Amino acid sequence: MPQNELSTFALNIGAALLMGLAIGLERQWRQHPAGLRTNTLVALGAALFVSLSLLMDEKASPTRMASYVVSGLGFLGGGVILRDGLNVKGLNTAATLWCSGAVGALSGSGFPLHALIGTAAILGIHLTLRPVVMWIDNRTKMSAEVETCYRLRVECERGHQAHLRHILVKRLGGHKDLRLHGLSTKEADGAIAVLADIFVSTRNDKAMEEIVAVVSLEAHVKAVSWQATVAT
Repeated sequence: MPQNELSTFALNIGAALLMGLAIGLERQWRQHPAGLRTNTLVALGAALFVSLSLLMDEKASPTRMASYVVSGLGFLGGGVILRDGLNVKGLNTAATLWCSGAVGALSGSGFPLHALIGTAAILGIHLTLRPVVMWIDNRTKMSAEVETCYRLRVECERGHQAHLRHILVKRLGGHKDLRLHGLSTKEADGAIAVLADIFVSTRNDKAMEEIVAVVSLEAHVKAVSWQATVAT
């Protein structure tokens, strides 16, 4: 295997890694679900798959097989991405699966050294960027300069949900920065839970606490809670 070919491969995926890292840093700082590791892994995986097609002869069948691998991994990755309320889970796992598929495709096509470089890059992303992600999350957790979605949950006695919905709409309308994105009800252990999804361009926990304090004084309200996550 020509040494310059291996060097070019390492340079190409290294450039993709660094640029994915730059994009991911901005996303992580803004506290989006697809953050530092996800963007870096996706950029790396894409570079690995494209590099494989460049390494192979134009008429070689492994490149066509690799395209099927990419499509199949898309469905597999989608299966591990879950939405839990306002939170999205599994993005890093899906991106890692995609990168692992690229490593497997390289190995199966007869490029074990290239696959080894890809494996080292994937492990490096997980081992070195995890502390960086935690540091960024800790610094931005209470930052006011972050678009935020709130979910307000209010449990009330049956038959009073319509009145409660009216109260919530009225109280939210009193805060010009809070925008109501959705209002729904569901069963909750013998009571009715009213769920309000609220968006704000800059985090405002104080406004949420004020709304909770007022709503909790209603006679038929049994419980009030809220949670915040960054806007996707």
